Amino acid sequence: MKKTSSLWFILITMAIDSIGLGIVIPVLPDVIRRFLTDEFQVSRVFGYFVAIYAFVQFFSSPFLGSLSDWFGRRAVLLVSLLGAAVDYFFMAFAPTLPLLFLGRIISGMSGASYTVASAYIADISTDENRSKNFGVIGAGFGIGFIAGPAIGGFLAQWGPQYPFLAAGCFNLLNFVFGFFVLPESLSAENRRPVQWAALNPFRAMGRILSIPTVRPLVVVSTLMYLAGHTHPSIWTLYTEHRFGWTPAQVGMSLALVGLLQVFAQGFLTGFIVKRFGEKRVFVWGVFGESLSFLGFGLATSGSMIYAVLLLSAVFWAAQPALQSLISREVPADQQGELQGTLMSLASVMAILNPLIVTSLFAATSDRNAEFYLPGSPYIFAGAMLCIAWVIAWRTVSKTLSVSNQASL
Repeated sequence: MKKTSSLWFILITMAIDSIGLGIVIPVLPDVIRRFLTDEFQVSRVFGYFVAIYAFVQFFSSPFLGSLSDWFGRRAVLLVSLLGAAVDYFFMAFAPTLPLLFLGRIISGMSGASYTVASAYIADISTDENRSKNFGVIGAGFGIGFIAGPAIGGFLAQWGPQYPFLAAGCFNLLNFVFGFFVLPESLSAENRRPVQWAALNPFRAMGRILSIPTVRPLVVVSTLMYLAGHTHPSIWTLYTEHRFGWTPAQVGMSLALVGLLQVFAQGFLTGFIVKRFGEKRVFVWGVFGESLSFLGFGLATSGSMIYAVLLLSAVFWAAQPALQSLISREVPADQQGELQGTLMSLASVMAILNPLIVTSLFAATSDRNAEFYLPGSPYIFAGAMLCIAWVIAWRTVSKTLSVSNQASL
């Protein structure tokens, strides 16, 4: 019963975290316009605002992960939720642009709760249900992906501060819920004092990558993050340009992404992993995702995009299966550091991906140019996943018996 309530809490935490992002992002331009009038400046500051969140998470994720290895997951997770609530309230009434940026920096620090939630999942899981439980995180993000923009758009009609207030209230309610129902997952004997070197994200990466069985899996995870960020970076620009989609059509497609993520990672992952095993789901999931991204890039109609999207959801179990495989290779007292390192790498990819794919799109989306391939960002992502699949195949093949390799 305790594990069930804990999983529900993690699901709600991830959903609220995603709802908070979804609520705020659509109204951020209007918030920035309180301080700036030039639209070029508004666009540039908006880009800084999005990037600084990922930049802060790069440094804060190992910090929170290591703290949770010392003090336990519950305390760090609850403090993060409380900090996020206070920060959203602060941002709602920030009187100057620098203070708004300060709020975003604090939000990036508390938003690293994903790291601690992942470590919590690793603590309470067994080899039989670890992939399924990691899928809860993806399902939570899917729920938030659906609800966040809708809530934000509805509340913004009364003023740009109301979405921030709603995000703060959600986090505050989740803090109260967790305070009463969330048990500690890390036993006292599995805790360790903070390894101060681990607070340096580069040192933490070095420590994790020094584990031979973990290194190739982390490389695959990084390539998957690099490819995966293509959707939020370019989806709107690509579909509007290539297929003439309206904002409403883009919103509908994103809502479908959220629904598919809830289904694929919240329900389908456990069934697929039980039927085929983590390693096969991981390897063929990466392969399937590489084909899916190539399909997005080569699609010639909006209906093809929807067809590829529906088929690709089957392969989304690859990410929780990969997280499970990585977490198996690291002791319980290092799970926080591990998850922090993975989150730091995801943050780097969240910064790097938009720089790459928007440049590719700008270079290949001129209809009058000699070379016209607006889907090039997705083809690039597909190529990265093909490389990831080769590494995944070689890594998993080394750990399977000869008889199993034949059926892989």
